[in-house]
Amino acid sequence: MDWTIPAHRHPLLYQFQLLDRGAVRASIDGQVMQVDGPAALMLAPGSVHGFTYSRAAVGHQITIPERTLAHLLGLSDIAEKHLQTSFVAALQAHAEPLRRLFADVAREYAGKEIGRAQTLLSLAAMIAVQLARIQGQQSERSAAPGMRDALAQRFLTLVEAHYAQQRALDFYAERLQVSADHLSRACKQWLRRSALNVLNDRLMLEARRLLAYTALPVAQIADQLGYSDPAYFTRAFGRAMGHSPSRYRQLIAQGVRAADV
Repeated sequence: MDWTIPAHRHPLLYQFQLLDRGAVRASIDGQVMQVDGPAALMLAPGSVHGFTYSRAAVGHQITIPERTLAHLLGLSDIAEKHLQTSFVAALQAHAEPLRRLFADVAREYAGKEIGRAQTLLSLAAMIAVQLARIQGQQSERSAAPGMRDALAQRFLTLVEAHYAQQRALDFYAERLQVSADHLSRACKQWLRRSALNVLNDRLMLEARRLLAYTALPVAQIADQLGYSDPAYFTRAFGRAMGHSPSRYRQLIAQGVRAADV
């Protein structure tokens, strides 16, 4: 039989997977995709993911705390720029380098040599960099005419990093060195949504994730998402989803509504 892992999330953990052979059907943040090995899967902290692996699937997985990886990568922007959003990539030239790195991790983990922990951390950082390169190349290939332009892509990256801080649109425009009006026009052209809608949609996505996959009280979820008043969060969620947060959670628990995350 195939091996299925139901949808779940890890708020503070990265997961790096190498599917050496076989196939996987992955659901990541509401997107469903199927890929044959060799393939790489990079799961960002907080993403909702579930998998069904074929019977013949063989691979490796590394889980590393978000804070630990940030420390390993130092002052670089690798994680912020390339590892904020989960992705799946079929491997070609990158297959062998990743295989060697994961094999080194397995050997080091099984051993008891001096500096074992330090070596494992170094290897995890090297895998993260390799995955960042893969993601970068994947983004370049998707940047063909008709795809999202660079400004919209950079805006999405910033939104991923700051959405829970409830920043005003001017904050993002200033970071991107454009006017708020220019940013809004770019979003409407390339994302088919206004910049404010992009911000609100990301906030509501996280709200749905927290309601569906955690037992946190609604007031605590509101606070985590930057709402100083839980009642305001309840009204905002109701306008966006057609249900109060509590009712949304009840419908998912009853199986009446799917967790559309």
